[in-house]
Amino acid sequence: MAVAHKFIVADDHPLFRAALTQALRQLAPQAEIVEADTMEATTEVVNRHPDADLILLDLHMPGAHGFSGLIQLRGQMPDIPVAVVSGSDEPYVVRRAIDYGASGFIPKSSSLQLIAEAVGEILQGEVWLPEALAGVLEETSEEESRFAEAIASLTPQQFRVLNMLTEGLLNKQIAYELNVSEATIKAHVTAILRKLGVHSRTQAVIAAQKLEVEPPKVES
Repeated sequence: MAVAHKFIVADDHPLFRAALTQALRQLAPQAEIVEADTMEATTEVVNRHPDADLILLDLHMPGAHGFSGLIQLRGQMPDIPVAVVSGSDEPYVVRRAIDYGASGFIPKSSSLQLIAEAVGEILQGEVWLPEALAGVLEETSEEESRFAEAIASLTPQQFRVLNMLTEGLLNKQIAYELNVSEATIKAHVTAILRKLGVHSRTQAVIAAQKLEVEPPKVES
């Protein structure tokens, strides 16, 4: 009897979510596929489906800053593998995605057949990369490992606060957006600074900027 797989597809483009779903159906016709179009929705979906076999994650989604979404998911549900599916496929992006815990990196330019093959290998416990990029991996630096662990230790609410700090919002603005008191935001900021090992909001924002990834270039 075939195993009924469950996949989470996290991408803010409906057409690409449909393409990923089609590729997954090639591999597992009976699979349950759950979709999310923002980082917040992805977090909620993952909490509702802790038995998912794989998360397919776009790096460029509302509520995520580059690798922050990947690191958050790896900290939130370390037993669910995450495959990054992105149009930003420069070697440094691929290398850092694997450094930060991805089980594979699938370029958005891949054919549906290749996506299905990649997912099949990841489900078997392999780390999948396209052949052209297989040689880019290097050892993770100790500093990056520590930083990834620190980001992963943030609660979902602290994570949202950090994202808003990087957008330049003040405590009272963040409190308004999240519908909590300013004192609660101050407590979150204090916890964020402690976890990241920094001493000011500015240093926290600079640290978070390490996670940024340039969006893929659009052909004119």
